Amino acid sequence: MKRLEIKDAAIIRIAIQQEIVRSEESRYDHKLHGILMVCSGFTCSQVANLFGHGRRTVQYWVQRFEKHGFSGLQEIPRPGRPTALDAVIRRKLERDLRRSPRQFQYGQTLWDGKLLSHHLNEEYEVHLGVRQCQRLFTQLGFRRRKPRPVIAHADPEEQRAYKKTPSPGPKSND
Repeated sequence: MKRLEIKDAAIIRIAIQQEIVRSEESRYDHKLHGILMVCSGFTCSQVANLFGHGRRTVQYWVQRFEKHGFSGLQEIPRPGRPTALDAVIRRKLERDLRRSPRQFQYGQTLWDGKLLSHHLNEEYEVHLGVRQCQRLFTQLGFRRRKPRPVIAHADPEEQRAYKKTPSPGPKSND
């Protein structure tokens, strides 16, 4: 019998892992499958390698299952500060970032962490630090760009005058 293969298996594996992370129910099922494999004779290391987790993660699943049964695999509330950006603000912010800062009467032409922090504070009364705003670009699927200096578009003669080191050329004997 011919062995079946999935095209782009590495990409599909990542997509499946992302799908599992999306809901509590799928994470619970994922842990159940891991426990089932351990019950079937796989080691925690083998399950971890197949599932893309660390060995300790699978060991924790097994320990919690042995101690608490099925309820030990349920998602537990995770500590941490609640997000400052609810879903509505997040969607509005994504729309804002697709527009030029000049449309909001800012002097810059490109978004950066400092401007995004200011914009969130002014428009949505959300206070995030500059570094967190820089991370937010990545989380929202944006990448930061550096502005090109004006000198790049300047007259070649002005560029030569601007340079700190003179161009090689005939030297005068003064």
